[in-house]
Amino acid sequence: MTAMPTDGLSDDQIRKLLLETRRVAVVGASANPARPSNGVTGFLVGRGYDVTPVNPGLAGQRLHGSPVAASLEAAAPLDLVDIFRRSEEAGAVVDEAIRLGARAVWMQLGVIDTAAAERARAAGLVAVMDRCPVIEWGRLGLSTGA
Repeated sequence: MTAMPTDGLSDDQIRKLLLETRRVAVVGASANPARPSNGVTGFLVGRGYDVTPVNPGLAGQRLHGSPVAASLEAAAPLDLVDIFRRSEEAGAVVDEAIRLGARAVWMQLGVIDTAAAERARAAGLVAVMDRCPVIEWGRLGLSTGA
């Protein structure tokens, strides 16, 4: 028996989110190919998502063919906000995602902010925590095209 995921979401909920999402903002995107955020950005672009990397230091550049936004607000409208920030910084990003009308927030592996996830759920968002979409995609056996 596997342990219950940190976020309490079922495989069906994760599958639905991955298959129904179209627009993704990747907060903390990196131009460094060795960084996980760079790999995930490329993976999502390769699956047909409309991806906006968010990094004020890279604003105006392109990552995996997508223009980099300086802020989450500049990346709106949003379906899903993928958060590559330390756990203690994730809450502010979640709050901004709620304010901007995102449908979901996705906190990457190791990013855990239960209070922020509860605020997101209370506002009607799906809140994923301590997971990676690349890993979940493969684990759930989703097809190569989005």
